[in-house]
Amino acid sequence: MAGTSLRLHIETEDREYPSMYKLKLQGKDLENVPAELFTLRELEVLCMSPDRQSSLNYKLCNVPPEIGYLTRLRILLLDTNDLHNLPAEIGSLTRLEKLSVSNNRIRQLPPTIGDLKNLHTLHLANNQFSEFPAPILQLENLEFLDMCSNQLRTLPPAIGSLKNLETLLLFDNQLSELPEEFGELTRLRCLWLGDNFLQSLPKSITKLEHLMWTPLLCPTATVDGNPLVNPPAKVCKGGLDEMARHFSKS
Repeated sequence: MAGTSLRLHIETEDREYPSMYKLKLQGKDLENVPAELFTLRELEVLCMSPDRQSSLNYKLCNVPPEIGYLTRLRILLLDTNDLHNLPAEIGSLTRLEKLSVSNNRIRQLPPTIGDLKNLHTLHLANNQFSEFPAPILQLENLEFLDMCSNQLRTLPPAIGSLKNLETLLLFDNQLSELPEEFGELTRLRCLWLGDNFLQSLPKSITKLEHLMWTPLLCPTATVDGNPLVNPPAKVCKGGLDEMARHFSKS
């Protein structure tokens, strides 16, 4: 896009985001983000994720604080870059519904992430989180959270406050236990816990009635790859009734 106005590249006919003002930056524009970008106040969808092999030579190393000027943004895609953090100004994007920053090097989120009250989808997979980011606990409308392939060791009891969460992906972390409050996530319909260090599950997990554990019924909950003892993986695959019976005996 070098040498031409970014405004000329704004799309409104994208199939995935119909009738929304969308701009995709890639190539050299990721290495040196054009200042003009932050004058495009009508933008609703901004994609700065390289998606072609040739584009992988150019990655975003930081998100300019001026991102906070784009207050109409509803979708922000920053996957597969070289980001180590996000600016505090991202909290000004209060209309944001989806934020995707998977495949980066992020270790923590700015506190202002908690200001994104309209956020319902958050992708943080394949980063470097060792602690569950506290600002996420303020996202009361969050429905989808992907934190696969990080280094999470524990989850805070306050995770039970995410009452609207329907999908929680925690595959390939270092979790050794889950808090009893996990059972308060009663809207969960998809739960990936595979490839962690879990030896036990909380009894409250039997309250999550929308989850399917039985392999023959296309499971939406998985615990494969854990050294589970209480209950054993075989019991988990028997479904909620089998798990409840196991807990009643222990």
